[in-house]
Amino acid sequence: MFENLSERLLLTVKNLRGQGRLTEDNIKDALREVRMALLEADVALPVVRELIDRVRARAIGEEVLLSLTPGQVLIKIVHEELIRTMGEANAELNLRVQPPAVVLMAGLQGSGKTTSVAKLARWLKERQRKKVTVVSCDVYRPAAIEQLRKLAGEVGAEFFPSDPGQVPETIARQALDHARLHGVEVLIVDTAGRLHVDAEMMTEIQRLHAALNPIETLFVVDSMTGQDAANTAQAFNAALPLTGVVLTKTDGDARGGAALSIRQITGRPIKFLGVGEKTAALEPFFPDRVASRILGKGDVLSLVEEMEQKVDKDKALKLAQKVQKGRGFDLEDFREQMEQMTKMGGIASLLEKMPGFNAAPAALKEQAADKEVRRLVAIINSMTPGERRFPDIIKGSRKRRIAAGSGTQIQDVNRLLKQFDQAQKMMKKMKGGGLMKMMRGLQGKLPMGGLPPLKR
Repeated sequence: MFENLSERLLLTVKNLRGQGRLTEDNIKDALREVRMALLEADVALPVVRELIDRVRARAIGEEVLLSLTPGQVLIKIVHEELIRTMGEANAELNLRVQPPAVVLMAGLQGSGKTTSVAKLARWLKERQRKKVTVVSCDVYRPAAIEQLRKLAGEVGAEFFPSDPGQVPETIARQALDHARLHGVEVLIVDTAGRLHVDAEMMTEIQRLHAALNPIETLFVVDSMTGQDAANTAQAFNAALPLTGVVLTKTDGDARGGAALSIRQITGRPIKFLGVGEKTAALEPFFPDRVASRILGKGDVLSLVEEMEQKVDKDKALKLAQKVQKGRGFDLEDFREQMEQMTKMGGIASLLEKMPGFNAAPAALKEQAADKEVRRLVAIINSMTPGERRFPDIIKGSRKRRIAAGSGTQIQDVNRLLKQFDQAQKMMKKMKGGGLMKMMRGLQGKLPMGGLPPLKR
């Protein structure tokens, strides 16, 4: 997400290097570039105009203090104004109500609403330890109820059964009664989508809203529809008292216009981002972290939180102990590391949170693609246990056999062995006290002096 916007903004900053002061003249071209970058990212025109006006008013005449360059001053101002545009802080889900807290999900057909219901149920169970029930009031779309039933089973949430022959309001009331009787803490209600905003749909969901009186009414919208997402959210907001937005399919959106437009156009905060197809791929929306990602500064806080949640700590500890004792890092360990990262939403998803990754060469980004990682894992799986433990024995005939077994080419096997060799050298540096030296060397390359402390 935001790849195109990041590249354009970082190029604009480079062009400002060497200037001693931000003036009307030298900032005019830079702001024109920022404006074009935002428009190409499909940010709504009124939002672009207001953001550029605010940046211009603050930037012109700003002195370059200490060692800052004009580019850094402009980046700081743009960063702060992006945060202001998207909302100053994370808008948490409000569940402060006598249980069950009802969360009503609305949106157009195809926006990822049913999947988002399951993702939210999983997030509430895992992050907030809530007892969650989900129910489908979509009696129109074939297999909508069955889809939610399967997803509920996958995430471990209770599923309240419904039937296409029932009236949506009746389903909602029965589910609410059930939740009250069985000590359910959060009831998430999936509603019917349409291909476009229409009066019939709005009337139905207004009746559901009146019957349930939800504490949260979330609008689910596809980020890839750009500024249309903000306009559709505005139409829903006029008919329903929305409390927030869930922006889906952000992993496939290189522009990011919807994220930058929704808050200002609707006045409603983005509460969650859908960052992949898996049910674990849901992130709370932090405007400051997203702004940092846009400007190539990474999002180390989200990265650390994700690692704490999803890394298998026992396996990580065993590997750390193995390395510290000087025992070899082999291809079994290499495969395990790749599989761990894949579980965390994919390597590309993790790397885009690292400072500077948006500015990395396209070849490096392609190398980090999940498709490439799956290919590497397939190659390792085609090896014998002995070859995984002692990669040095892998020569010509073995390479041909491994390539054939994994459906790859010999050059792919060679590439894997080269990458493993680099990883092995890095692990050797961690032997003894090398890990601490390596981390100290990295500190200066990370934002704000280093990683935040891990929670205990």
